[in-house]
Amino acid sequence: MNPASVMKLVTTYAALDLLGPAYRWKTEAYATGLVRDGVLDGDLVLKGYGDPKLDLEAFWILLRALRGKGLREIRGDLVLDRSHFERAPGDAGRFDGDAFRPYNVLPDALLVNYKSLRFAFAPDPERGTVGLYVEPRPPALDVVNVLKLAEGPCPEGSAFRELLRATFEPARQRAIFAGRYPVSCGEKDLNVALLEPNDHVAGTVRQLWAELGGTWGGAAREGPLPPGARLLHSMDSAALAEIVRDTNKFSNNVMARHLYLTLGVEDAGPPATVDKSAATIKAWIARKGITAPELIMENGSGLSRIERISAANLANLLQAAWRSPVMPEFIASLPVAAVDGTMRRRMKGEGVAGQAHIKTGLLIDARAMAGYVLDRGGRRHVVVMIVNHPSAHEAQPAMDALLRWVYER
Repeated sequence: MNPASVMKLVTTYAALDLLGPAYRWKTEAYATGLVRDGVLDGDLVLKGYGDPKLDLEAFWILLRALRGKGLREIRGDLVLDRSHFERAPGDAGRFDGDAFRPYNVLPDALLVNYKSLRFAFAPDPERGTVGLYVEPRPPALDVVNVLKLAEGPCPEGSAFRELLRATFEPARQRAIFAGRYPVSCGEKDLNVALLEPNDHVAGTVRQLWAELGGTWGGAAREGPLPPGARLLHSMDSAALAEIVRDTNKFSNNVMARHLYLTLGVEDAGPPATVDKSAATIKAWIARKGITAPELIMENGSGLSRIERISAANLANLLQAAWRSPVMPEFIASLPVAAVDGTMRRRMKGEGVAGQAHIKTGLLIDARAMAGYVLDRGGRRHVVVMIVNHPSAHEAQPAMDALLRWVYER
C-alpha cells in the first residue's frame, strides 16, 4: 500500500542504523585565487555535500567564518558545485502542480534555506495597511505589496494564502500580492520556493555578505570545483539525530529526500542517485531478515504516487528499530500525540495523550500512521494503519479510535 509520509520511517531508521546518529554533512568554501589584504582575486567556490539543514542561520555562520578569516572582497564569481547529488529529474510542480510549495522542493547538494523565502504579513489597523517583509531578502527580489486590509474571519491553516492573490514570477524574481488580508488573521507567514536555485543562493549571499561588511559584484554560476582551488573553510552540519528529529516531527520532505540520497552515496559513491539509494535500502532490509518484495521507494519521503510497503513490514521494521542501538534517537524523533509535531492537535485531553509516538502520512488518496503506543498497563505496542481509498481523508476518526483502544486495552 501507499504509506504516504509514513515511508519516512524507513528512510530515517535506515539512516540512523547505517550512518550513525553522529553523522554530519560538510559544506566547503574554496578560493581559486590568492587572498591578499582581505581581497580574493578569483572566484569563491561553494561545494555542497547534501546538508539537509543548511538553513539561513547555518549559511550565515558559514559566511561569517569567511569574514572571520579575513576575507572581505570577492572580485570573481560565485561558483556553486552541486555535483555530489545527481540533478533530480522533472520539475518541482510535477507532484501536485504547485512548484512554489516548499514541500515540493527537489533535493540539491547545495540547498540553502530549503530554497525558500519567508513572507511575513502583519496588519496595521491604525494605518489601514498590511506590513510585509521577506527573509532572506535577495537584493534583486521585487516584492509588490498592494494588499488591502479587510474585515471578516481568517481562514484556518494555510487557506489564508488564497486571499492574498499572489503571483510569483521566478524568471523576473518578483512576487506580487494583490488581494485582501483580514485583520483577524494577525501576523502570518507564507513560505515560498520562489527563485531558481542559483538565484536563491546568489541572492542570499549578496544580502548576508553585505550585512557582514563584505563586497561582491560578480555573477553566480554552477560548475565543478576547479583543480587547484584552495580550501578556505569547511563547516559541519547538525548531527544526523537532530536532522532525523526534524524530518519526522515536522514531516519534512526535502530533508527525507536528502537522507535517502545520502544513504546511496555513502554506500556506492558520488554522485548520489535514487537507484543507488533504493539498492542500499533493499540490501539493508534483507540483512534485517525482513522479506519485503512489495517495497517500492521513489524518493524516500512518501511524497509519491508509487511508493509501496505493507503494513506488516512497517511493523517488522518498527520492531527491529525497538531492538536496535539507535532506538532512543529513532523513537524520540516521532511526533507525540497531543504534544508536538504533526500530532500536536490530536488526542487532546485523552488518556493516550503523551503516550503515543506516531508518524502520520496524508495524500489525496492515502492516509497512514505508524509508531508506538505505551498502554495504561505500561506495555509498549507497535501500531500501523494504512488506508488507500479516494475517501482516505475521512479515516482519521478510525485511526484515533485504534490509538485509544490500544492504550486502554
